[in-house]
Amino acid sequence: MVDTVSISTTSLLTQIQELAEQLAPRLVEIRRHIHAHPELSGQEYQTAAYVAGVLSSCGLHVEEAVGKTGVVGELQGQGRDRRVLAIRTDMDALPIQERTTLDFASRTPGVMHACGHDVHSTIGLGTAMVLAQVRDILPGNIRFLFQPAEEIAQGAGWMVQDGVMRDVSHVLGLHVFPSIPVGSIGVRYGALTAAADDLELFIQGESGHGARPHQAIDAIWIAAQVITTLQQAISRTQNPLRPIVLTIGEINGGRAPNVIADQVRLSGTVRSLHPETHENLPDWIDKIVKSVCQTYGAKYEMNYNRRVPSVQNDPALTKLVEEAATEAWGKDKVQLLPEPSLGAEDFSLYLEQAPGTMFRLGVGQPGHLNHPLHHPEFDIDESAIVTGVVTLAHTALKYWQEG
Repeated sequence: MVDTVSISTTSLLTQIQELAEQLAPRLVEIRRHIHAHPELSGQEYQTAAYVAGVLSSCGLHVEEAVGKTGVVGELQGQGRDRRVLAIRTDMDALPIQERTTLDFASRTPGVMHACGHDVHSTIGLGTAMVLAQVRDILPGNIRFLFQPAEEIAQGAGWMVQDGVMRDVSHVLGLHVFPSIPVGSIGVRYGALTAAADDLELFIQGESGHGARPHQAIDAIWIAAQVITTLQQAISRTQNPLRPIVLTIGEINGGRAPNVIADQVRLSGTVRSLHPETHENLPDWIDKIVKSVCQTYGAKYEMNYNRRVPSVQNDPALTKLVEEAATEAWGKDKVQLLPEPSLGAEDFSLYLEQAPGTMFRLGVGQPGHLNHPLHHPEFDIDESAIVTGVVTLAHTALKYWQEG
């Protein structure tokens, strides 16, 4: 057994970096295999089986079918520290037809890893593979969470319901980011992503002849007033330092060009960063819709579904990631992100159970057109895989060392 006292942080980091570099060709193979065989949210059966097989080969205790199609791998330390550190990565792909010319492009028509979850899964496996080789110096357990269905913001909830956060003290996560150059990472203190909710509205009017609108209640026109009023009211009634994005992405209504519609369905997404704003949004939207509909004689029904809260990074753990990445790659390779994203991440559901942090992993290729996430030509610089593995593994060991 290795003596934990006799091993310095510097020598451990060197060991981690050497192990990750040795594993790099294997990790590229893993990433390309997962990329070529993408599966949609809740259908990650082959991916989960593949992940479970790799984890088992490293000597981890593996549970499958957790959170429906998720996988949990427990790396058991040799000490008496009762804390459990969780590392979460996601596995699902998107319903997008891939347009890259990669040799390992998706073999599943209409499905693609356009958000980098193939990379996330690979980094999770690589981190497990590295830490399994130094398990003798781990005072406590590390729990690897391979999550399904992040793209539909449900997988984290399924995993939590199945008890994956039991006894977990802290949780780490990462997400690829094409606007950050490969070899660098981005950290942010506080809010990283927005809360995301679903909004559905039914506007009920009265049908009539298109030539005699005064004899009807035009649900399409009233729906237009609702949309316009909501967008205007954000700028005049909400704190501009606490941003809200309300997007109506779908409108359905009407049966003929000369018939005034009696019903319109609106559906969209609502994003916000601050918990207080998030809490008050349903009442605020309801009051505006009610006022517009009453003014023009319509009725309405509103369905507001809270999906995921904002990712609020724990300051202490964020500082640990920043320090670990700085030691591994140098200060110039660590970016302090000045702004949060109004995108959403169900990683936030784990943060309701234990403090944690998520960092951004640079995958941008210098001198190339770096397509954004969810683009049919999205790709990464694969050297980012080692960057992610070393950053996570070094952070995990510092977590145990620094108590």
